[in-house]
Amino acid sequence: MKKIFIAFALLTFTTACMAQQATQYTMYMWNKHVFNPAFAGMENSLSITGVYRSQWTNLPGNPESQSINAHMPLYIAQGGAGISMENESIGSWSQTSATLSYDYQVLMGNSGVLSLGLAAGLIQRKFDGTLARTPEGIFDDNGNYLGHNEQSLPFSLESGNAPTFNIGAYYQAEKFEVGLSATNLLENEINLSAISFRPERSYFLYFGYHLDMGRKLILDPSVLVKSDVYQTQIDFSLVAHYNENIFAGASFRGYSSNNRDALALIAGIKVNENISFGYAYDLTLSGLNTVSNGTHEILLNYNLGKQLGKGKPPIIIYNPRSL
Repeated sequence: MKKIFIAFALLTFTTACMAQQATQYTMYMWNKHVFNPAFAGMENSLSITGVYRSQWTNLPGNPESQSINAHMPLYIAQGGAGISMENESIGSWSQTSATLSYDYQVLMGNSGVLSLGLAAGLIQRKFDGTLARTPEGIFDDNGNYLGHNEQSLPFSLESGNAPTFNIGAYYQAEKFEVGLSATNLLENEINLSAISFRPERSYFLYFGYHLDMGRKLILDPSVLVKSDVYQTQIDFSLVAHYNENIFAGASFRGYSSNNRDALALIAGIKVNENISFGYAYDLTLSGLNTVSNGTHEILLNYNLGKQLGKGKPPIIIYNPRSL
């Protein structure tokens, strides 16, 4: 009982702090379009990526997220286009979003490609009052929960919608790439009957580098900084590519003893010319490690592997960082 109470208290506190933050992904380096619309079409091919993540397993009400996004070059408009759908649930809350993206790409001489992108769509926020619990809650003789005994908290399923807009910039060269983006740009409020929710604007800064270590070995260090101004989180990652079809690495989330979150192990394989599979396991470093069994994340990517449409494509850049 004590462990359950501690888990609930920690999850409630963490949810209060992080619920308005963007969804967490460990394998962000293989899923950049999910947080930056300017990456659409930068792989010069149709790319479809699906991700499932279960965070802090065995913890009641633990965060779970699913996402799928697809993007491709749009040479007739000198850029790229994409679509992204995402769902996340934390306890009694859940959120679903869908966006369409477009970016305009400019060749920077022979050095690289600069892309400027935007995305627009809809966010739906749901609150299931039957899953929430209060200290004044009412139970029957069999332990069944009958109500919150709190007028301001609904005991039903409610939902609300609001438009969302994202912007981004991305620069890709042969040896490195850097991206800057902002999501929930307008911070439109979502109103339920008794509760309102305002998705916080979140900022992302991504940097990746490409190191050739020989004919078969490539190292890709990367950093992702996420912030809503009030809170900042940093991921440091290093992934090795062997023979262009086996991937392995690690990631550390946090930058001081006060915000250590996880140490992740990452592995992947290229199943065939078009399909790649990735898996990450997060070892929890925060206080939640006493009541949870870590985090699992699965990624599946399909890449057509060839250019689409007609027109003058961007310069071809060797980019093994994309699965």
